[in-house]
Amino acid sequence: MKQGIKQVKTLRGRALWLALVVLGLPPVARAQAQHAPRPDTVTRALPALLGDTIRVRLELQPDSLVAVPVPSIDSARLEWLRTPPTMRDLVCDRVGCFETEVPHQFNNSVMAYVTLFTARNRSYLQRVLERENFYFPIFEKYLAQYNLPTDLKYLAVVESALIPTAKSPVGATGLWQFMGPTAGDLRLKRDEWIDERMHPEKATEAACKHLRYLYGIFHDWELVLAAYNWGAGSVQRVMRRTGKKTFWDLYPYMPAETRNYVPTFTAIMYSMKYAEAHGLRTPTLRYQYAEALDTLGLRGQAFDLRRLSRACGYSDSLYLSRFNPELRRAALPAGYRPYVVRFPAAAAEHLGDVDRATLLAYCEPAAELPRPLTFLPPRLEGVEPWPSRALLAATAGPRAAAETSAPHFRRVAHTVRRGETVASLAERFEVSPAQLRRWNELPKNRSLKPGRELLVFVPLPATTAPRTPAREAVPVPETVALAAAPTAPVVDEEVLARREQATANAHEVARLQELIKQEKQQELRLVAIRQRQAVQQAAAEVQARAAARQLAQAQSREVAKAEVRAQATAPAAAEISVAKTRVVEPKASETAVAATADEIPALKPTQGVYTVRKGDYLTKLARERGLSVAQLIAWNELESETVVPGQKLIFQAPTAGEATGSEAARPKPRRETAASHPEAAKVALAGARLGHHAEMNTAAPQVHRVQQGDTLFNISRRFNVSVQVLRELNHLKSDDVKLGQKLLVPQS
Repeated sequence: MKQGIKQVKTLRGRALWLALVVLGLPPVARAQAQHAPRPDTVTRALPALLGDTIRVRLELQPDSLVAVPVPSIDSARLEWLRTPPTMRDLVCDRVGCFETEVPHQFNNSVMAYVTLFTARNRSYLQRVLERENFYFPIFEKYLAQYNLPTDLKYLAVVESALIPTAKSPVGATGLWQFMGPTAGDLRLKRDEWIDERMHPEKATEAACKHLRYLYGIFHDWELVLAAYNWGAGSVQRVMRRTGKKTFWDLYPYMPAETRNYVPTFTAIMYSMKYAEAHGLRTPTLRYQYAEALDTLGLRGQAFDLRRLSRACGYSDSLYLSRFNPELRRAALPAGYRPYVVRFPAAAAEHLGDVDRATLLAYCEPAAELPRPLTFLPPRLEGVEPWPSRALLAATAGPRAAAETSAPHFRRVAHTVRRGETVASLAERFEVSPAQLRRWNELPKNRSLKPGRELLVFVPLPATTAPRTPAREAVPVPETVALAAAPTAPVVDEEVLARREQATANAHEVARLQELIKQEKQQELRLVAIRQRQAVQQAAAEVQARAAARQLAQAQSREVAKAEVRAQATAPAAAEISVAKTRVVEPKASETAVAATADEIPALKPTQGVYTVRKGDYLTKLARERGLSVAQLIAWNELESETVVPGQKLIFQAPTAGEATGSEAARPKPRRETAASHPEAAKVALAGARLGHHAEMNTAAPQVHRVQQGDTLFNISRRFNVSVQVLRELNHLKSDDVKLGQKLLVPQS
C-alpha cells in the first residue's frame, strides 16, 4: 500500500513538471506534447484497492458534458449539448426554410428527435421510407380535396409509422389512430368482421374531416396537433385555466406525450425531407409502390380471402390482406352487408375468363365460419343449476307447474285503419283493452289515428296438456300399469277451441297484412304512373313551345328575305306583293300562337287535323277544346277512347261529302304547301325565281344525343339546319356541347 501511494505521488510530481514544461514550449511543440501518451495511464494497472482510496484528475475536452457541472438536466437539453454546433445550425437553417403552414419551429426538443431518427434509431425511419410511396399519394389526394396543408401527411407517420393495422395500448387503431368514439362520430363502421379505421382511404378522409373541424376551433396548427393527440376539450380546459393561447405557452401544462407530439412531428417532417442528406435512403431498402387494383363486389355471399389469394396465383394465402387491411378476419359470413374486395389488376391473367358467379362460388369458405358461443348460466357455489329446460319441466313442484301453465304469445304488428278503436282491436285479437294500451303506451280517452302501428301479443295454443298435480303414491297392480301405459292423455275441449281460435286469428292477421301490402304497392304504382305522365306532358309542352317558336322565327326571316328580294326584282314585284299579303295573315296568327305557347300546354286547333303527342288522351283533348268525348269518337270514327302518339284527329263535324267518303278521303293534315293553297303556290313560284327555299316543316323536333366528335356545326350540317336555330331551340349560350348531351333538332 505504501509503495503504491509513493508511486502515485511520484507520478503526480512528474505530471506537474511536464505541464510546466509544456507551457513553456512553442505552439507546435506544445501541440505535439499534448498528443503524446499521458503518464496517468499507468494508474489503470493499479490494484482495485487504489481506485477506492485515491482520486485521479483527468484532463477533459472543452466540449465534454462532464466538464460542465450541471446538477439536473433533461434528456432534450442533454441531446442538444451533445450535438455539434455546426449540425444544430444546419438543421435550424433547413427547418426554417420549410414553406408550409404546419408547425416547423426549431428548438432543443426538435433537435433531440432529429438526432433520434437520423442517427440513433435509423432503422425506424428506414422502415417508414419503404412504405412512403404506397400511402403518401392517398394522403395527398384527400388533403388536397379538403384544402388542408399537404405536409399533414407526416402526421400518420407520428401516429402509426404507416402501418394500417397498428393498435395502441389504449385501443387507438389504424393509420390515423382513431379511438372508438371518435371513429363512430366520423361514420367509420366497426364490428367483429370489419374495422374501417384500418381502411386507408376511408380513415384518411375521416382524418381530414377531423383536422378541418379542429382547425375551425383553434385556428392554429400547433394547437390542432395537440388537440388531435390529447383531445379538443382537454386543450380548451387548459387554455381557460391558464389564459395561454399558444402551444409553447401551454407546453408546461400538458402531459409528456402531448408535449413531445409537435416536436416529433417537426422532426419526422425534417428527417423524411432530408433523408438522402443523412444517408437514410439506401438501395437495400424494399420500397413499396401503389399498384393498379381491381375490385370484386360482395352482396351477402360468404367469402374467404385466402381462397381468392390462391386463385390469383399467390403462394402466400394472406397476401391480399395487404390490400384489404380493414378485414379483421380473412373471411366474411353469409348475409353480411355489401363489401368490396380489392386485389391487384395484374392477377387477372391468373383468373382467365372466369365469370363472377364461378369466382364467388370458388371463394366460399370450405368450412363453416366460427360462431359466438352460446350463453352459459353462471355457476354459484352451493347451487346446482338445472342441466336443461326439459329436466326442469319434468320435475314436480310449483316451478314446474308455473312453467307449463304460463301463456305463450306471438308478436304481431298491426297498422290502425280508419274506424278502428282500442276495444275493437282488443276483441279481434282476444286481449284486453288495458293490455293493448299498456303494450303500446296508449293514453286513455284518446282515439287511435289511422296509420299508427300497434304491437299486439297474440296468445298461442298450448303445445302440451296441462300437468295434473302429483298425487300420493298408491300401489298399482303391474297388469293395470301395463294396460294404461299406451293410452294417450285426454285433450280438453277448451284447449282445442282456443287452438282453433288462435289459428283463425293468425290467418286473419296474415290476410290483413297481405291486403295492406297490396294497397301500399298499388299506391306506389299509381304515384309512379302519375310522375311518368307529368314528365311526358312537360316534355311534350317544351317540344311544342320550341317548335312554335322556331316556326315563327323561320317565317319572319322568310318574309324579310322575300321583301328584300322583291325590291331588287322589279318584274316579280307585283306578283310577290299579292302573295305576301295573303301569306302574312296566317303567319301573324301563327306568331300569336307561338306567343301564347307558354300559357297553353298544346295547340288547340278547332279546325284541321291534330297529331296526337305523348301524354295526350281523349278526355284531355276534349276538355281543352270545349268538346265532349262522344263527339270526338263520333267525328273520328274511333272504336274506343284510347289514342296513341302519331294518330290523326279532327275536332269538327265532317261535312256530308267527307262523312260518306272512303277512308282515303278523310281530312289529312293541312299544311301550307303549294298543293293546298294557291296563294302559297305563288309564293313558292316567286321564291323559286329568286332562288329562295323556305322551311315550311311544322313537325315536332326530334332528340339527338351528342356522340364522340360531334360539334354544333357538324350537327347542323347533318340535319340541314343552321347553328343559330339549334342554339335558340336548345337555349345554348355558346357553341360548346358535351358528350351525351340531348339536343332538340327540327325535322328536315
